[in-house]
Amino acid sequence: MTVLIVGGSGFLGTELVRQARAAGRTTAATYATRPSSADPTSWYHLDLRDPDGVAAVMAEVNPQIVINASSGGTDWTVTAQGPVHLAMTAAHQGIRLVHLSSDAVFSGTRVHYDETSLPDPLTPYGAAKAAAETGVLAVHPKAAVTRTSLIIGHGHSAHEHLVHQLADGTTDGALFTDDIRCPVHITDLASALLELADSDMTGIHHLAGPDALSRHELGTLIAQRDGLDPTRLPTALRTSSNIPGALDVRLDSKATQRQLRTILRGARQFLRDPIPGHRSCRPEVDMASPGRVPGYEQGGELQ
Repeated sequence: MTVLIVGGSGFLGTELVRQARAAGRTTAATYATRPSSADPTSWYHLDLRDPDGVAAVMAEVNPQIVINASSGGTDWTVTAQGPVHLAMTAAHQGIRLVHLSSDAVFSGTRVHYDETSLPDPLTPYGAAKAAAETGVLAVHPKAAVTRTSLIIGHGHSAHEHLVHQLADGTTDGALFTDDIRCPVHITDLASALLELADSDMTGIHHLAGPDALSRHELGTLIAQRDGLDPTRLPTALRTSSNIPGALDVRLDSKATQRQLRTILRGARQFLRDPIPGHRSCRPEVDMASPGRVPGYEQGGELQ
């Protein structure tokens, strides 16, 4: 059974490819800029804005399962319209589709959101993700749409890099104490997505951790895990910044969790043990505003 990972060169996509191949699956992946491995036989350039290109890649790969882990940020044609092109092709060919969405579809007004909650986004990115959810399920009713939150993993996520940079003083900025999400570990999320893809579950599903933490609380746990001094992490209030978006969004994943074998651990659990031999690499981080990290609005879907 061939699995196609759309957005396979991204942070989550790379882990999905790794797990699928480790499980012995025939795996193909797409990229927008460059592939994340040197294997030329399983990578395909794909622009989700091009319906003909989508159809061509799907025809060449002939997958039985497609997992869309791509993120086009605030580009409406990529983030909102692109997944609908993908869903239309998948529905026409009878292909199982799992589409990844984000907690950015919510305003935070209700704080707690389960799978029955209706989107009420505050940002262009959130609006694009909400539109994609509606469009995907309209053209492919048997698809599964999964919302997730801030993704953490093995020292390589943007938030982990930022914590290291703040702790050693190589960048300015701060971690917000009033910006609350439900972080999920990348290995748990990828495993759950692959399990969901193998099931017949349809509609909306939530895949986030059970612990609700502020960006600063999460940073403190990361610092403690990595042997850094958490007192060196500056704090700030997002309400005092100029960054738009929801403050407190807590995805309730219990209904989806009951249907899966994969356990979605909370950050207090998965950040408990050190990473053996971990050395943080430090990519550039956009600190135009306090607490700003690449893909901030994108929630977990960091490329």
